[in-house]
Amino acid sequence: MGSSWKSLSKTCRLSLKDSKHDAANAYAEAAKCYKKVDTNEAASCLERAVNIFCEIGRLNMAARYYKEIAEYYESDQKFEQAIAYFEKAAEFFQNEEVTTSANQCNLKVAQYAAQLEQYEKAIKIYEDIARHSLNNNLLKYGVKGHLLTAGMCHLCKADVVSITNALEKYQDLDPTFTGTRECKFLADLASAIDEEDIAKFTDVVKEFDSMTPLDSWKTTMLLRVKEKLKAKELEEDDLT
Repeated sequence: MGSSWKSLSKTCRLSLKDSKHDAANAYAEAAKCYKKVDTNEAASCLERAVNIFCEIGRLNMAARYYKEIAEYYESDQKFEQAIAYFEKAAEFFQNEEVTTSANQCNLKVAQYAAQLEQYEKAIKIYEDIARHSLNNNLLKYGVKGHLLTAGMCHLCKADVVSITNALEKYQDLDPTFTGTRECKFLADLASAIDEEDIAKFTDVVKEFDSMTPLDSWKTTMLLRVKEKLKAKELEEDDLT
């Protein structure tokens, strides 16, 4: 009799879990429908799905749907909300030891943080990913790119000391970075900023872009730096 009750109890628990799983999937399907007309409702449905998946221990599914919520807000250019959900997704992926997906989400956080001029936050993410990628055979080839984007965030702060110190740190972190075009690019840009030479800055950017085309994010960051250089030049002209 005791074993029968145990078996029945186990079956009931499994049925309940299956029911919750079905409910979570139903919310996910509803989100697909809402996505076409109302991003907020779609995100709300997915958040309900995430809560259920967390209850039944399906954390990988929860991570995937947090990422999807972030992408909804990303498509609507609601970057602060996107950042919040990419951060949640990254945390869940990291807890599940899905490092590549965690890195992808964290890179999105850094990208949008920089766009919102949260440079220190972006710098920390790029530097952390670069550091953790050094000893990974699959990820180490992306290190110079992460250090380049971190360096460009330093440039946006218009602080020559900051970028100079960062370059020293990056070369200590990865000695191979010293001989790269990315390192030379950052150093030449820092020199142009230090000399307040807009023409030199423009030439350095054009030369690098001719060999390694700059994407829209990098272009935006560099335009910000150039605008600050122009503003400084105008300020000094007004004083003379």
